[in-house]
This record gives sequence, structure tokens and C-alpha cells, in this order.
Amino acid sequence: MAIGSGLGSSFGMAPEVTYGTYVAPTRFLEATAKLTKRKNVYQGGGLAAGRYVQPGGRRYVTTKGAGGTLDTAVYSKGMGLLLNGLLGGTVAPVQQAATTAYLQTHALADPAGRWYTMQAGVPDLGGTVRPYTILGAQVTSLELACETGGGLTASWGVEARDVTEAQTLAAPSYPSGLGEFHFGQATLKAGTYGAETAVDAVTKVSLSIERSRHAGGPYMGNQGLRSAGVLNDWTKISGSIDADFLDKTTFADRFASDAPVSLVWEFVGPLIASTYYETFRVKLPQVFFDGDTPTADGPAEVKGSFPFSVQHDGTNAPVTIEYISTDTTL
Repeated sequence: MAIGSGLGSSFGMAPEVTYGTYVAPTRFLEATAKLTKRKNVYQGGGLAAGRYVQPGGRRYVTTKGAGGTLDTAVYSKGMGLLLNGLLGGTVAPVQQAATTAYLQTHALADPAGRWYTMQAGVPDLGGTVRPYTILGAQVTSLELACETGGGLTASWGVEARDVTEAQTLAAPSYPSGLGEFHFGQATLKAGTYGAETAVDAVTKVSLSIERSRHAGGPYMGNQGLRSAGVLNDWTKISGSIDADFLDKTTFADRFASDAPVSLVWEFVGPLIASTYYETFRVKLPQVFFDGDTPTADGPAEVKGSFPFSVQHDGTNAPVTIEYISTDTTL
């Protein structure tokens, strides 16, 4: 028996070969899975003398689905499937020299065909872990954030085809030597693409990537279940930087002139081997700041919050995430 609380919960996932067809989870993450079933109901029943409440026998579930958020830290291993589900493309870890370090390069691409079975193990009070298996899960968004003294956190948006309780709970198996990226490893760089330099006085960075998808129906003949959605709007990439007012040329002047800048937000962790370190690096080649001019609001040091949006510079991927770990597969 497991602990009859969230302490006994688990989360696992695996890529699906066919959309919405179960594959036993093989990748397990320390995560808070807020993934729930959704349904739409049609209530039938016309006017009938003497009947004051609509008949329960004519209540029908017409469409079904699932979704929600998956909250994680950004770990030193095991993030490849989620990154590929969001950003798309064909990605394979590349061995660095002859070491145990492998580089994954996730550049913005079409995520078509990236769908997953996800399974949340949810304990009841008696210690029985109930398997809620999400089929046809697609990663639709990501919010990254890190501030002074904290870790790098991730919230993944998920849309899915359905939830079933018919599958067996997969026994979780977590990687050994797992680490998390955090503020003490972070650097923000700004400048010309490929020649960015470190920026001082930054206290917080957040980044949001939203990939709008067509709902996939549901169509007649699919028993109320959605099909795999396709991209149907521009990818929205935005964020915010909090910083003490040290150098006005870094953020305030670029806001005032609306001049673009390339940003690199990176976390460099422990050494893996040779000159290769655990790394999580976000590259944004063309960023525009949307505000604001700093103001002195009192006797304390002047601070600023600088929201930004990301555009396409015409050459480079608007967002690329480089991930160095010991993972030999996504």
C-alpha cells in the first residue's frame, strides 16, 4: 500500500506511436500533474405535463477530452520529451566528444506527431494509488520562471484526447543523481546574436511559449473524442525581466528606441565530463521590450520590470533551447 496522500503520487509518460493509443509509461518525473477529464453534456427532454425536472435518462455525454497543467522543476535529466512535444522537430541527443555528455537542440518547429500517454498515480485515503491515464496528450505551452534564491520552474500546458482508468499503474522508476537548475547557476546575456554578454542586476526572468492548436473536432464518427490538433495561430513568445536600475542602456534605452536585442538565458550546472556541464540554455535572437521607463517611487533603490516579446529575425529560430545532460535518448 502507498501513502494515502499526495506523498504517494507519481507521474509517468511515453511517446505514442498512434495518436490516442496507450503506451506504457517509461519516463517518470517528479511532477504535480493537474490533468483532468473534461466532458460536455447534452440534456434532452421536452415539455411533458406533470413533469417538473428534465429526465435523467436523456442526459448524454456528447464530447470528451482532457487537459490541464503539469508542474515540474527543470531537472538535469529527463526533460527531452516535454521539450520536443512543445517545440517539435526531429531531435536526437548528440554525444559531446567521447564523454557521457549529450546535447539536445530544440529549435522552434512543427510539433505534429508529438503526442504522449501520460499517467498520474493518485492515491486515495486508504493507500490505493488510482491510475488516471491521459491519452493523446499534446504539450501546448510552457512557462519558465526563476527569481532570486529560487529554482528554475516549469509549468507545461497539456491538451489530450481522453482519460481512462482501465490501464494498470506503471511502477515509477526515477533517475539517480538527479539535479535541478537554480538561480545560483543562472546568467542572462544580451547583445548582438552570437556575441551576447552577461547582464548585471537581474533578479528575475520569466518566459512563456504558447502554441495554439486547432481543437481537433470532435468530429462525427469519433464518439465525441478529438483528433490530433494542428497549429492554427502564430506561436506567442513573451516574458519579463526584473532588474535593479544599474545600466539604462541594457533595458530602458532599448525600450525607448524599440531596438531589438538578442537574449540568452542560461543555467550551467555541475561538470559532466571534460569541458561539458549540465546546461539549460534558452536563446531568443530577436527581443523587443514593451516597457517601462524606470521611476523613483521612494527612498529605496530604483527597480524596473521589463516585459518583452519575441519576433522572428528572418534567419534564426525565434526560440531555441539547448539542453546538455547524460540522457542518450529523449
